[in-house]
Amino acid sequence: MGALRNTITDPVRRRVVVALAAATVLIGGTIAAAEDPVVPQPVPEASCGPGSQPETTSLQGRAPKADFTSGRAQLGYTCNTVEVGHHGSSGGFKALRYTDAQGHTCAFYDSTRILGLDVVPNLLNGTGLGVVVLDMADPAKPVKTANLVTPAMLSPHESLLVNEERGLLVGVMGTLATAPGVLDVYDVRTDCRRPRLLSTTLAGVLGHESGFSPDGRTFWTAGAAGFTMTAVDLTEPRRPRVLMTKTGVVAHGLRFSDDGDTMYVANMGTPSANAILDRPSLQVYDVSQVQARTPGARIAKVGEVDWPGISIPQVAEPFHRDGRDYVLEVDEFTDWFGDGWTVDFQNSPVGGARIIDVTDPTSPSLVSDIRLEVHQKENRTKEVMSDPGSALPIGGYSAHYCSVPTRDAPDLAACSMVGSGLRIFDISDVAHPVEVAYFNKPANGGASALSQPGWDVDHDSVWFTDGTSGFYVVRLTNGVEDLLPSGG
Repeated sequence: MGALRNTITDPVRRRVVVALAAATVLIGGTIAAAEDPVVPQPVPEASCGPGSQPETTSLQGRAPKADFTSGRAQLGYTCNTVEVGHHGSSGGFKALRYTDAQGHTCAFYDSTRILGLDVVPNLLNGTGLGVVVLDMADPAKPVKTANLVTPAMLSPHESLLVNEERGLLVGVMGTLATAPGVLDVYDVRTDCRRPRLLSTTLAGVLGHESGFSPDGRTFWTAGAAGFTMTAVDLTEPRRPRVLMTKTGVVAHGLRFSDDGDTMYVANMGTPSANAILDRPSLQVYDVSQVQARTPGARIAKVGEVDWPGISIPQVAEPFHRDGRDYVLEVDEFTDWFGDGWTVDFQNSPVGGARIIDVTDPTSPSLVSDIRLEVHQKENRTKEVMSDPGSALPIGGYSAHYCSVPTRDAPDLAACSMVGSGLRIFDISDVAHPVEVAYFNKPANGGASALSQPGWDVDHDSVWFTDGTSGFYVVRLTNGVEDLLPSGG
């Protein structure tokens, strides 16, 4: 059974139109793989309007060493954005927004990338440990109202999620090497400023990343290094119950169709004799039996796709446009394991991000790439790779998380692109994404923008954290804000 792979680009925007077909039969679905892959190209650069402080080099996304020496980098780089609010001096992998039943709006962000990394400075500067809760009544003046320091919240790694439908904030204890799956469930619907712990259990099995069914009844943990995906029933959040655990998978972020029956899995690959993680991809699973609580429920892989320049798939956020279903997928870091178990940042692939058509879940297809010039192999020179933070596994010129403000025909996407900061793209034409704004405020050691961005549509703003400089409220300007959906 074959699967068609399409890469759609525009020559005017330095892109090439190509349609490549390949057929590789897998048990439970198909994988689309390019035999003669076309090198993915960067998107057009943003045109910066009044009030901007643009990047100082011609290389899109770069914060050069010379700017750190002169002090220019510390002023930040802005294009059609302005800083509105700030909190703390560290951050992790999520910047979540939620409005409770009383109308209070809160931010939740994990305060560290790795447990133990920022303990002393966070205690000294008042950020505190664990997950930070902010009252966002005035976005210009975030007010900390709580620190969540239960086991999972001390080290949720990439698993922290809030469910809008049920007002549940959930995380599972995890690190890069996975961890015992202590699962913490909080009620934030009653008063998001003061989350109320409902349960702490071992239901998560193993931790690292996660997913939440849209109806809030099922939380999924991805125990990457433990090769597990676990579905946890949260119908009664005080008594989480394991529904099933699938083994033999190295999964990252898990996201779902609107009905919860289809799961999009960022597949990190499989350990093999060739590489630590071999054959990464996006996998599509039918999880309808779990969603329906069928006795003895099983999940089945129905489709799969990879792409040129793939590194480590992180997550795939679903959205819809013109009657079709898409995911905005992003790869993290470079393939920093390298050949022969070596580290080679300069020559390893940088995955960036992309839009994938998943209308037919059995045959997902690549539509377009979202990358910066600094991601291109030809631009990763020794000089560029000497920029502060550029050769760190938790830094560097790569990508980590993307998000959209709505699933219904979003015109904008925001991506945390680590050393290049927060980048904003116009995706209204899914075949031809264009960069329209950015915000990068690196610390002395370079930027470390790793978090999933949150959207405050009512205030034309995006929230994100930089691992080395904290939580930011960034307002879009110069007409970019007009691309946001109306209403928050």
